[in-house]
Amino acid sequence: MKLWRVARTALAGAFLTLGVAAAAAQEFPTRTMTMIVPFVVGGGTDILARLVAQRLEQAWGKPVIVENRPGAGGAVGIVAAGKAEPDGHTLVMASVTNLAVNASLYKKLAYDPVKDFTPLALVAATPFVLVVNPSLPVKTVADFIAYAKARPGTINYATSGPGVPHHLYAELLKTMTGIEMTPVPYKGSLPALNDVVAGHIPVMVVDLGPALGPVQGGSVRALGVTTAKRLAVLPDVPPINDTVPGFDVSGWFMIAAPAATPRPIAEKLHAQLKQILAAPGVAEQISQAGMLPMETPSIDTMHEFIKSEISRWGAVVRKAGIEGSM
Repeated sequence: MKLWRVARTALAGAFLTLGVAAAAAQEFPTRTMTMIVPFVVGGGTDILARLVAQRLEQAWGKPVIVENRPGAGGAVGIVAAGKAEPDGHTLVMASVTNLAVNASLYKKLAYDPVKDFTPLALVAATPFVLVVNPSLPVKTVADFIAYAKARPGTINYATSGPGVPHHLYAELLKTMTGIEMTPVPYKGSLPALNDVVAGHIPVMVVDLGPALGPVQGGSVRALGVTTAKRLAVLPDVPPINDTVPGFDVSGWFMIAAPAATPRPIAEKLHAQLKQILAAPGVAEQISQAGMLPMETPSIDTMHEFIKSEISRWGAVVRKAGIEGSM
């Protein structure tokens, strides 16, 4: 009898908790929201965050502040997001680096990509492009490989920090071709790319969003894209895969909340974000920024997606020879 009473009390408590969470979800949001970006202004993560933040403001009538917290390859911002009050008012525009690559790249990670976050929406995939300063006497991927092999250890490449795709993809290119290059880290892709444009550093593997303008304007030369197929926005730039078979990588962006965010609030955010991303014109804006729109599945499916991506990128990190290097 006593066990039955305990069970009945626990069940009643559970229903009460669910009821409170459901009521809170109905009122949500109640104040200003924050979208943390773990990188500097101007990169692909920032572009997407500002696009979504503007639409959230319009949908709910509450201010949505985009807060850039760069540092440690995105770890500063992602850790801050994971430790935020789990009430749905703090979100993060996370990247494949934050939620997949870092799991195998770091010996000890300050957060758990699976346990510390609730995924809310897959936003976009991002191709990357190998670019060089026009003064470099190379016009193709094959030219660059030959150029680098003739100058072992003398070429520096720009990266927006350790462990981000700009770094990882260049390291993978080194491993797959046998060339030698030295990474020079910056605080973000935009300042790194600016130094390539200025000729202070010769080469970079950069996300397509910030690279589109300089590529189309001729201030950098695009040698190859990191996807297996050509991109519609750069139809004349061949895939690196054409010269280096098997080189096929791209990043992705996901909006997430702290793991303890009540499920009814998470589901409300998920539904609103899915509606925003499906709204007329949004896919076009994402494409114009040099990214590829992605379909947003359920929260549980996205949890499994993160797990599978950790496994997939672990293999890439090992192939690049940099597992546990951070």
